[in-house]
Order: sequence, then C-alpha cells, then structure tokens
Amino acid sequence: MAPSVVPMATAGALAERLPALAASEGTAGHEYPALLASARGPEAMGDLADAAHYLCVIHGRRPGVVDFAADRTLHPGAGPWLDEAARGFAEERTYLARIVVAAGPLPSTPGQAETEAAVLGQRHALEMLANSDRDGCALGAAIALVLDWWAIRRVLDVAARKLDLEVPFCTLPNVVYSRDLARELGTMRSVERAMAFGAQQVLLQHHGLWDLLEARQLARSRAQAA
Repeated sequence: MAPSVVPMATAGALAERLPALAASEGTAGHEYPALLASARGPEAMGDLADAAHYLCVIHGRRPGVVDFAADRTLHPGAGPWLDEAARGFAEERTYLARIVVAAGPLPSTPGQAETEAAVLGQRHALEMLANSDRDGCALGAAIALVLDWWAIRRVLDVAARKLDLEVPFCTLPNVVYSRDLARELGTMRSVERAMAFGAQQVLLQHHGLWDLLEARQLARSRAQAA
C-alpha cells in the first residue's frame, strides 16, 4: 500500500511526527526490506545485490540530497547538522559502493530497461526536490533521508556481512538531533509546511523503490519457476 501524505496541522508538529512518519511510511514500514534483512538461501545475496545497486543509482552519486540541501538552506541553525550529515553520507556512499562492487553483477531480471528508467526518474525527482527554492523543502528532504537511512543501513549491513566486508559505524545525525533541528526551524508555519513536503516526498520515493525491488524479486522467482 502506498504511503499516505500526512498534514502537519499545528506549529511544531513536524518535529514530533517526522520520526514516526519515517518509521511507518519509510523503509522501516515496508515489508520487503525486513524480508531482505532476514533472507536465507541461495537467492538472498542476489536480492540484496539488487537492492544495493539501485540504492547506489539513487544515492551513490555526489552531490546528492544532503549536499544540495546544504547549498539551499540559509538558516544558520541548520549548518552544524548539515555538515555532520554531509560528512556521514559521504562515508555511506563509500560503504554502499564497496558493497555494490563486492556483490558483482545484477541478477538477471525481466523488465531491466523499465527498471533503469524508473529508478533514474526517482533520482531526478529527489534531485529536483533537494534543489527546490521553497524555504525548508530541501532541508526536510535531507532530514527524511537521514532518518530513513538508519533503516536502509540494516539491509546494507546484512549484505556486507554476507560478503565478508567490514561494517563501519554510521556517523549520520541521530534521530534526536534531527528531531531537534526540525523543531528549531519549524517555528515558521511556511517553513514547516515546506519541510513536511520535502520529507514526505523522500519517503514516498523510497517506498516506491522498495515496491519496485519487491516486484523484481517476484519476477525473478516466477522466471526461475517457469
């Protein structure tokens, strides 16, 4: 089921709702990443490689969502959080690339061209969002990405362990720090609405990616059974 768009009805509501929204409608709220993280059997690594590859297509390139947000966000209070997020995500890109290289080629899947087009479209949508001139939109997108990445990281760590790779400590801002930033900057209603929009759109794109990856896994299963 596609995630809903939840209005942030009162001033300050965004800070309280964002972590819960990420948990329910982002990666943590989708069944397929949990299935991947617990997967066993000969096909498991192929499914994990598929996920890592397409996460790398969307988020493995610099500049990314956090970098664009740092350029677009003028609020001084956001600077330390954005600096920490940018450094942390640079490390996450390196980690993601190591997994993709170690995992090797993508598993053969019907509809490959359509998948590539869809994922490139998602990347473009996120880049447009993070380059928005609407005050708060890019920052909301960056906060949602960081919050959701903690759940994505669980899938990546499973893949890394299966490949005998070192699992580095994640240095992205934690949930409390991200929530406090949203509370500090969400005092202006227009900024809070823009942050909420940016955040929800990131979660929507991630939900769509997991839907697509789940459909690819099902297509491979059907092809093998035929």
